[in-house]
Amino acid sequence: MEEDSLSPNLTTESAQLVKALLERHPHTVMEQVDDSPERKMTTINWVACEDFTVDVGERQIGEYIHTWEIPPCWLYSLTFLCSTEEEHHTFYHYRARFSTPTSRKPIQGTASVYFVVGISNVKPRTLPVDVHFVVESNRLVHAPGRTRFREKWLADVIESKTLLRRQVDL
Repeated sequence: MEEDSLSPNLTTESAQLVKALLERHPHTVMEQVDDSPERKMTTINWVACEDFTVDVGERQIGEYIHTWEIPPCWLYSLTFLCSTEEEHHTFYHYRARFSTPTSRKPIQGTASVYFVVGISNVKPRTLPVDVHFVVESNRLVHAPGRTRFREKWLADVIESKTLLRRQVDL
């Protein structure tokens, strides 16, 4: 998929997810990052393609985010961005924007996690939707149940933005 052909609503991260899904997930993490037996990875049962709606996708992504082992100080808002059609698939794009506001600093940096829910138009509609995500400014595509989400990823994005802002504000 060429950058020029991207919908104006798609972020680079969303376009990257679609490309990875269409290429059969070559850059997707396929093994657990931490497979120690005492730390079992939690995921959710994703809805069947035939039962999927934008609202159901938003609810399920929220449920999945709640399985992440991140402190409750991380607040997020989840937004449906758009849907796109590509090569026998429909993709639904969402963005979860994370921050750690406090009473002393209610406005701080944010880090986004982009999700794409893919529905095949040729596979049986009783199969579950295909969900992948990528952290803002990262290239590695993750799949629920195969990657343990790390709080550090969010903190690194915010730290990078803060450092860049300091460099630009000189």
